[in-house]
Amino acid sequence: MNSGECLGNVVSDGRRVSSSGGLQNAQFGIRRDGTLVTGYLSEEEVLDTENPFVQLLSGVVWLIRNGSIYINESQAAECDETQETGSFSKFVNVMSARTAVGHDRDGQLVLFHADGQTEQRGVNLWEMAEFLQGQGVVNAINLDGGGSATFVLNGTLASYPSDHCQDNMWRCPRRVSTVVCVHEPRCQPPNCSGHGTCLEGHCKCEGPFWRGATCSELDCGPANCSGHGLCTEAGCRCDAGWMGSNCSEECPLGWYGPGCQRPCQCEHQCPCDPQTGNCSTSRVKQCLPPSEVTPRAGERTLFTRTTWLALTLTLVFLLLLSVAANVSLLLGSRAERNRHLDGDYVYHPLQEMNGELLATEKEQPGDAHHPFKD
Repeated sequence: MNSGECLGNVVSDGRRVSSSGGLQNAQFGIRRDGTLVTGYLSEEEVLDTENPFVQLLSGVVWLIRNGSIYINESQAAECDETQETGSFSKFVNVMSARTAVGHDRDGQLVLFHADGQTEQRGVNLWEMAEFLQGQGVVNAINLDGGGSATFVLNGTLASYPSDHCQDNMWRCPRRVSTVVCVHEPRCQPPNCSGHGTCLEGHCKCEGPFWRGATCSELDCGPANCSGHGLCTEAGCRCDAGWMGSNCSEECPLGWYGPGCQRPCQCEHQCPCDPQTGNCSTSRVKQCLPPSEVTPRAGERTLFTRTTWLALTLTLVFLLLLSVAANVSLLLGSRAERNRHLDGDYVYHPLQEMNGELLATEKEQPGDAHHPFKD
């Protein structure tokens, strides 16, 4: 009893930690399908592989069975060597700190803890069973008590232990071999491979491309980079000669390299190899050295985009100048005409035609000084 080892059957996270060794005491466990089990178990039931226990622990005295207090029946059926208080009767009736585990009719887990000190304060098993029964608990077993009864919440001691510390001034929790721990379901691995958050036992992957139960698989969609790239956490990283979100598009003419990010450097606007950028050969034609390129007679030289833009702007400027000049001439002509038409009409006879005087002027030379004639 003083070895510090666990007593009874103990299964933790599906792994059997301790065996009862044939001792018969009340047990409480949870099977793989979520079934809650309370009572006395055979070795075959403990070792069941079809629906194995995920969690299992042993206590002393089955407090409540199917809603009824079961203490007297437990005293007759259980081994009293798993308690150190004294006689089995004293263990049941003595006032002390107590702990218990069970469940209600809705299948909700119930944990009970009462502070105390043996024979001075606390509760006995009858009082604890009646209290649990009043809270709607339908099955429960008694766990360890006395100095082993300790309640810790979020890493902080939340009870008043009965054992004194070494200086006999303060109270300290006792070292025990087995604890009942309730926590949120854990993920495996706990950090979800560094690419997700654990929520109620399931990894929620971060980013658009991490997949899998452990967020350790990169998935860039059904095409998965079309076999022409590498899937990364930022998406597809295309191989040389390919582009697009799924690396399914070949480089357009004049571009090459990974993701088609580099322009070709070939002379005479000759396309290059989309993967290497090599100008010697391409999918369209043979790239010729500058000495072998001879323009055909009458063949126009291709202008660059900048040249075309400069030429267009020059033509627009000249057109605007022409329009301004025509408008100026038109306005000047109208102004001159309006200036001559402001007074009476004036008759200006022709002086000569083809170098000869008009007939009327020959006949009437003396009337030349009269500008008007009725």
